[in-house]
Parts: sequence; structure tokens; C-alpha cells
Amino acid sequence: MRRAVCPGSFDPIHNGHVEIIARAASLFDEVIVAVSTNYSKKYLFSEEERVVMVDETLGGLRGVSAMPMGNGLLADFCKEQGAEAIVKGLRSTVDYAYEIPMATMNRHLTGVETVFLQADTRYTHLSSSLLKEVSALGGNVSEYFPRAVMKRIAKL
Repeated sequence: MRRAVCPGSFDPIHNGHVEIIARAASLFDEVIVAVSTNYSKKYLFSEEERVVMVDETLGGLRGVSAMPMGNGLLADFCKEQGAEAIVKGLRSTVDYAYEIPMATMNRHLTGVETVFLQADTRYTHLSSSLLKEVSALGGNVSEYFPRAVMKRIAKL
């Protein structure tokens, strides 16, 4: 079985994430969406809420599951889960330049490879941070978020 990990904070998951994860699901038998927490960031949603939103959003995709990544290195998480690849979406060359050193380090640490998928042009301008800011200022972001996210944003 070919297993991949698609990591991110997913605060919250948006349609750009969904598009990358769906494509990853067509390439691998199993995709684990690893919801991470960076303690230097301020999150809109708790880790548990983010995992639930990912599960609700991607529940219909074969072989896709969500789980908290916990503390520690992504490479170690992949090894523990038996994953042979990390899947990362790229929006631009800026993302590529940021991701290459991490991909190289992850491969050196545990042998896990990183697969880069170019984001669909409909989503290259999206980030969770931008969408949260637009939403907080009253902008309509409903076309960029799955229903599971929009119902929670409406309650904020």
C-alpha cells in the first residue's frame, strides 16, 4: 500500500487544500492529512476542530483520513505512519524555494520523499491567513471554503 502524508495547520482547510489532497488521493492508496500545530501561531480553531473540519470536508474521498500530527518532526511522523511520501501543494516559486530545504532535510532524516503538486490556478492566491483576514473584515469567502468550515465561520 502506498501511503502519503499531506501536512499543514489547516486553520481552516480551504478549497485549495481540498484540491491538492484530492489529487494526492488519486496518486496514493492512502493519504493522511496531518494537522499540525505551531505554538508560535495564533489559531482561529483548536487542533481538534481543525481535524473534525478536515474529516467532514474530505470524508467522501477514498483512502483519506485526518489526524493530529503531534509534536516532533514531520519526517518522524511519516516514518511512524509508514508513509513513503509527503505531498505539498505549491502556489508559486516562493513556495518552492521555501519547501526545497525542508524536503531535502526530510529525505536525509528518514528517506521520505516529497511530492510537489502545482496548485490549480483558481487557488494560487489563497492562504488560510488571507481568507481569515478577509472574512474578519466582512468579505465574502464562501466560494473558497468548504461547507464544514463556513458553518463554523458563521458562528464566530
